[in-house]
Amino acid sequence: MREEHKEAVQRMLEFIDEHLSKPITLHQLAQAAQYSPWHSARMFKETTGMAPFTYLRHRRLSEAARRLEKPEQKVVDVAFDFVFDSHEGFTRAFSKQFGMNPNEFRQHWNEFVTNRAARRTTTPKQDSEGETTMKTVFVQVVDRPERKAVVKSSQKATDYFSYCEEVGCDVWEVLSSIKEALYEPVGMWMPENLRRIGTGEYMQGVEVPKDFAGIVPKGYDLIDLPACQMMIFQGPPFEDEDFEEAIAGLWDVMKRYDPTFYGFTWADEDGPRFQMEPLGYRGYIEARPCKRV
Repeated sequence: MREEHKEAVQRMLEFIDEHLSKPITLHQLAQAAQYSPWHSARMFKETTGMAPFTYLRHRRLSEAARRLEKPEQKVVDVAFDFVFDSHEGFTRAFSKQFGMNPNEFRQHWNEFVTNRAARRTTTPKQDSEGETTMKTVFVQVVDRPERKAVVKSSQKATDYFSYCEEVGCDVWEVLSSIKEALYEPVGMWMPENLRRIGTGEYMQGVEVPKDFAGIVPKGYDLIDLPACQMMIFQGPPFEDEDFEEAIAGLWDVMKRYDPTFYGFTWADEDGPRFQMEPLGYRGYIEARPCKRV
C-alpha cells in the first residue's frame, strides 16, 4: 500500500478516536482521509482488516467496557454516551463482542481483563445484517439527448478503484464546479467507439449541452455523446458504510436482467454505462444504454 494511503487511514483512525462519543459519517471519515468515500472505505478495510464502521463499533464497545469498570456508571448512560440508540441495542452489541452482557461484565471484569487479549484476537464474523440480497430495484428507461461530456480520462482503468489509483480522487470536485452541467458527475464505462485512442475504459465526467462553450478544465477532455436511451437501475436505500454490498447487489440484478422481456436490448456502443455516487438515502444507481428491439 502506498505511504500516502497509510497516512490517510491514520487520519481516519485519529478522527474516530477524537469523536467516539459523537455521530460519525462516512463522508466525515472521507474528509479526514482527503479521499472519496468509496476509496476511503476500501483503504481502511485493506489496512485494518475491518470496514470503518465495524472498527468504530469495536472501539466504542471497548471504551464502553472501560467505563463500566466504574460501579457508579449506569449502563444506559454509557450506551447513550457512545452513540447507541437504545439500552437494548447496546446490550446486544456488547454481548456479541465480549460474550457477556454489560451487567455480567461488570460482575466479572477482573477475570475478563486477564483474558481480554485472547478474546480480542478473534476475527469478527459478518452476520445476517450484511447480506447483499436486493429487496426492491426500480427500473426505468429514459431518453438522453445528443450532448457532450467533460471527462477526466485514465490510461488503463477499468473501474472506480483502479481509476483512483491511477488518476486520483479529486476529480469529482472539479466536475461539480461546471455550472452548465445537465446532471451530477458520474463514473463512466465508455465504449471504445466513443473514447479517445489510448484512454482507459473507466473515466469520470459530467454531461453538458451539445452547444457547451464553457471552459474545459486543464487535463480534461470534451467528447461528443450521441442521443440514446438509458435503462436506469436504482436499488433500495442502504447504510452509507455498506456501499460495496449495495453495488454488488445491484450488479447481480443487472447481470441477470433480461431487457428483451420488456421490448429492449442492450446498446452498449450508444453511450457510456454510468454509476452515480452511492448515497445510502437514495440507493445505488447505475444506468446502461439500451434501445427498442
